[in-house]
Amino acid sequence: MFAKKIGIDLGTYSILVYVKGRGIVLQEPSVVAISLKDERIVSIGQEALAMLGRVPDAIETVRPLRSGVIADYYVTEKMLDFYIERLVGRFRLFPPEVMISTPVGITSVERRAVEDAARKAARREAYTIPEPLAAAIGAGMPIDTPTGNMVLDVGGGTSEAAVIAMNGIVTSDSIRVAGMKLDEAIINYIRRKYNLVIGEHTAEEVKIKIGSALPLDEPLRMEVKGRDQVAGLPKSITINSDEVTEALSEPLLTIAGVVKSVLEKTPPELASDIIDRGIIMTGGTSQLRNLDTMLTQEIGVPCYVADNPEACVALGAGWGLEMREALERATLPAYY
Repeated sequence: MFAKKIGIDLGTYSILVYVKGRGIVLQEPSVVAISLKDERIVSIGQEALAMLGRVPDAIETVRPLRSGVIADYYVTEKMLDFYIERLVGRFRLFPPEVMISTPVGITSVERRAVEDAARKAARREAYTIPEPLAAAIGAGMPIDTPTGNMVLDVGGGTSEAAVIAMNGIVTSDSIRVAGMKLDEAIINYIRRKYNLVIGEHTAEEVKIKIGSALPLDEPLRMEVKGRDQVAGLPKSITINSDEVTEALSEPLLTIAGVVKSVLEKTPPELASDIIDRGIIMTGGTSQLRNLDTMLTQEIGVPCYVADNPEACVALGAGWGLEMREALERATLPAYY
């Protein structure tokens, strides 16, 4: 009864942590800086992000998660341990109860890797929950009813769509196209059109500041600095939001395709509920300008961005601990 209840959204871009009674207490980039000489972790989170692309060869900055899946087990465990220790202290008389989100399309091996890393960090049994289910809970959707609810979670590494009813996922699909792929699309577009090489951080800044899924009435402009591919010297250009829209069109249509594939597999009774209720969008990338409007046009079903979409998965993971028995009855045993 004295143990903290913690929900963790272990994302490709960032890690968000919810603590019962306190709300979202931590939001940090999922980046770790490592010294290659002795494999010692130099920094984690915001400090490590500031080093991305700016460090000597002796230090490597890595994202230990790729598409929501552990790419480096040791680094992920150390990162989780660092953040949990920050919240509950090193000496834990009452180890925290932890529920951590996982992408819906991962294998049982990948899921067990997440569970093991969380268990070692928390020093207690840890539970996992599918990301779309956590997102739906965090968005306040009535998932305990027989009425169909559809959620689209667009994060940093994966886009996941799911239809949920009676505390379980009826049908779902995911694709490893999300925020990072949008950044890559911007990098490739600027390289092709302007012979300018830019980094991930700059591409993300472009996406946030002037990115849009549809052309804007008054295009936004931004100065972008990078390295000239031909001369090899520093160079700056000015691009507008219409160019970014063009760059993002292909990956965004791929995300729309995932939603369509889930709707095609949805039972007719639930499909009619979704037409009435619409699709709720969560995840940091769902905040891209006009993404909800663009998806509504492509799919023909109203799409709405949830309140505080970035925090929905972490909130849902935390609240999921309170309703774990109900979720167990409706979810595959492999998740618990």
